[in-house]
Parts: sequence; C-alpha cells; structure tokens
Amino acid sequence: MERDTISAEAEQAAPVLEGRRIAIVGYGSQGAAHAQNLRDSGMEVRVGLRPGSASRARAEAAGLEVSDVADAAEWADIVAVLIPDTAQPRVYRESIAPHLRPGNTLLFAHGFNVHFGAIDPDPEVDVVLVAPKSPGPMLRREYALGNGVPALVAVHQDVTGDARRKTLAYAYHLGSARAGLLETTFAEETETDLFGEQAVLCGGLTSLIQAGFETLVEAGYQPEVAYFECLHEMKLIVDLAYQGGLSGMRANVSDTAEFGDYVSGPRVIGEESRKAMREILDEIRSGAFARRWIHDSENGNPEFSRFREEGARHILEPVGLGLRRQMAWLAADAAGGASGNGGAPTPEATSAAKGAS
Repeated sequence: MERDTISAEAEQAAPVLEGRRIAIVGYGSQGAAHAQNLRDSGMEVRVGLRPGSASRARAEAAGLEVSDVADAAEWADIVAVLIPDTAQPRVYRESIAPHLRPGNTLLFAHGFNVHFGAIDPDPEVDVVLVAPKSPGPMLRREYALGNGVPALVAVHQDVTGDARRKTLAYAYHLGSARAGLLETTFAEETETDLFGEQAVLCGGLTSLIQAGFETLVEAGYQPEVAYFECLHEMKLIVDLAYQGGLSGMRANVSDTAEFGDYVSGPRVIGEESRKAMREILDEIRSGAFARRWIHDSENGNPEFSRFREEGARHILEPVGLGLRRQMAWLAADAAGGASGNGGAPTPEATSAAKGAS
C-alpha cells in the first residue's frame, strides 16, 4: 500500500481517539515527545512514572499531568509503554497488566519484548506498535515546526476489530502521518531494528572506526590525525548520505574519495563480513541474542558492564576527548545550541533520557 494512502487513512481515522485517555509510561527521549505531541494534538494525556522519578519535574514543567504507572494504566484507554526494553517486563507485570480492561490498547514503540515473549499481553486487549524513525527530540522538534518524522505501524493483536484504526490515529496525532507511515509487523520491526543496530549503525560502525584508527596508529601515524580521519569526519559523510543517499554523498565528495569508495569498500566489507552479518541476523531471528541480553540484564549486567569498561579504555577515547575540548561548537551544542548537530541530543542528554521512567 502506498505511503500517501496510509497517511490519508490515518487522517480519516484520527477522530477514533477523541474522548480516549492515553497514558504515556516513561518520560525519556520518546516518552516526552509522544506525550507533548499528543497533548498538543488535543488528546487527553497522562504520564505514568515510578515513584521518585527524576523525570516527574520535567513532565510537570511541560504542563503534563503525572501519576504513578499503576494509576495511569487504570485511568487510561490506551497505554503506551515507552520505557527501556529491560524495564518493560517487570513494569508491565506489576503496574500495567493488573489494571488493563477488556478493549484497552497496549502500544509499544519497539516490538522486542512482545516478539521475544518477555511480555505476554493480556488476550483481551489490542496490542499495537507505532515506531517513529527518529530520536524523540527530533520527533518533537519536527512536530512543532509543522512537519513530522516517518513511523512504522503494526498490529500484533486485534480483539476490538478497531486496532488498526487506533494505531493509525495515534500515528496521525503524533505527527508522523505528515512524513509517511509504513505498515510492518512486530517481527519485522524488531528483527530489522536489532540487525541495523548491531551490524551497521552501532556495532558495525564502532568496530569499523576502531579498526581504522588502530591500523593507522600501528603504522606510525599520530593518534590525533587518525582520530580526525576515522571518526571526526564520519559526521560529514553521514550527513551527506542522510540528505541524499549514497549517490548524493558520492556526488559531494572528491572524485578521488569516490573512486576509493568503489575500489576499497568491497574489500573491507567482503564475503567474510557478509557471512558475519548473516550469522548475526540468524541469532536475532532465533531469539539467541534476545535470550543473551535478557539473561545478562536479569543478572545485573555483568557482560554489558564489562563491554562498556573495555570500550571506555580504548586509546581512541582520551585522544578524542582532548581534541573535542578544542571544538567550541560542540560546547555550544551541549549547552542547547544544536547548531552543529541538527538538533540531535547530546551524549549527556541521551544518556539521561534513556533510563527515564
């Protein structure tokens, strides 16, 4: 189905949420944006947070009503679960499930826990997904500008016969229908999201940067020069690709760089890399990765903590820290200027928002 047709359907479905109460569980990156966009679209919204949450003051300062998660779930017709994946199963069991009523809607922005069985939804409620394809601050900023960011939408469980319309209406009031909606499934959204993070966006990218940096330093080049070439300039290339795709990026770099792209890129990402990607995808689809991550989380994150500590000790980190201190525009971004990062959250802000609930 064409995206503009789905967006038109979403606009037609928008009235279905009139008079329905929406609880936003969590007030981190996505939760804050969902709550404010829906409120500004005329929806009745309440934010559900754990007692003592540091996010309570921020939500109240934004003019939102705040209550404990259980109270919000009992009050609501639609419960949007927007806290970290690792926190969701316990919060769902203890504070959400006991208060759901037949015909309620349980909404997620990522299908991880439902797809891999960490959350077994009440069989008498609709279970849906609306996953904006941007960080929360961008979702909020684009809405305020009269624009939107694209979103994936899916229905996992439809007991009312109206789950799809409610999903499209939620995406419409979020502002995402302005940019385009794409229908998917919980399985497709979850598996492709995890694969993209692991093989390309996070895992693939960080390993590529570190390997390139190490290769130059081991060959005798200055670490500072290696940092500039392998990490600092990454943003320039990513911005060009983001704006114009790979062809647009290639059209805006030098001919020398473009020729080097063609002759050397496939040597770095060759058959061995593709084999590893297929193995990673198999582990995601089989649930092996999910089981490993859930097991580590339930046992206090020993493996996760070790990985973090090892990454922080890499020589690239102190080299980069020293160089970034000389870049005045980064300090301006951290102070809220956002002139150099397109409004993307700073690392500090992102770290704080990830765990907000």
